[in-house]
Amino acid sequence: METKSDFKLQLFLRTIQIVVFGFLVSTTIRAQLPTAQYIVGKMKVGCNLGNTLEAICGEDAWGGGHTSRKIIDSIKAAGFNTIRLPCAWFCHSDTNTNIINTAWLARVKEIVDYCITDSLYTIINIHWDNGWLEAHINASDSAKVNARQLAYWTQIAEYFKEYDEHLLFASANEPHAKDSTAMAILLSYHQTFINAVRATGGNNSSRTLIVQGPSADIELTNKLMNTMPKDQIADRLIVEVHYYTPYQFCLMEKDADWGKVFYYWGKGNHSTLDPTRNANWGEESDVEKYFGMMKTKFVDKGVPVIIGEYGAWKRKLNPPCDQTRNDASVDYYHKYIVKSSTSKGIIPFLWDTPGGFFDRNTGVLRDWSVINAIMQGVKDAASESQF
Repeated sequence: METKSDFKLQLFLRTIQIVVFGFLVSTTIRAQLPTAQYIVGKMKVGCNLGNTLEAICGEDAWGGGHTSRKIIDSIKAAGFNTIRLPCAWFCHSDTNTNIINTAWLARVKEIVDYCITDSLYTIINIHWDNGWLEAHINASDSAKVNARQLAYWTQIAEYFKEYDEHLLFASANEPHAKDSTAMAILLSYHQTFINAVRATGGNNSSRTLIVQGPSADIELTNKLMNTMPKDQIADRLIVEVHYYTPYQFCLMEKDADWGKVFYYWGKGNHSTLDPTRNANWGEESDVEKYFGMMKTKFVDKGVPVIIGEYGAWKRKLNPPCDQTRNDASVDYYHKYIVKSSTSKGIIPFLWDTPGGFFDRNTGVLRDWSVINAIMQGVKDAASESQF
């Protein structure tokens, strides 16, 4: 026979069960991935798997080979804890229905899983991708572009929505916007990206997302990107820019009528034997100026910034050119870029392509001096921040 005291005990226990169950449910509902600021604080320095998954219509179209676990392990072993995987989708989809080939999604996932297994923060984006977005930032194409942006990101986000905060999505790469009108259209593309990802729910409701400044150019971004797209959750957006300055040192392949290729960059690296090849702009003071712009405009206001691409390459020179000074200049460039950016809370991503810093077949690191310079830049920035 149940007594009054027994009833009270059962009622008390039942109440406890309801409270505990309610707490667990509400905790699950409220569970969120960390903020963008937290994630950027965990990132140290990044590397790109460039000219690979974004190669037009095939992973090996630009010499990237079949990406193995070995190359991802090598990037991790070199000291990088963050990786950017530029991706193409257009050639891997029905361009009428915008349905992505499931085999391609599975292949991207396979490489993402290599990265996640190595505890790398991993970014996947929509890269140049035949220019369907980046070369069509205008009013007449905007409806079609937004429709494809919505379709692609709905599928990508749904496919990857169970991944934790180590996976980040990026809207585009270097969208060709150079004035306020184009900037407004670009913001609509970013807004479509954000809305599509958030609508898939799960971890995508609070996943950190990355939006690009106009042309991923620092000066244009500083001038034109005066508003951010709206998000249903605070503190989950990152701004992306790129840095290949000065062009004559980083990317220029041969002399032009307007100027010569620079072989030597930075304090102590100029040549007296070959002075016409010394950088005459874009050196340390310009690095500080440009990165300072991003710190003031975004970082200081709580919006993290990444440099999604940067880099310079050693050239094979003949006398009277100074090979030793060119090598030293390239090492110093990487060290300075990384030190300056990370000291300002900006995360840099080295641009690497097949035949670059890593052997894509063996995973062997081809230029230890550049990688050592990058890692020293991280250490120097951390050391300075302690004082």
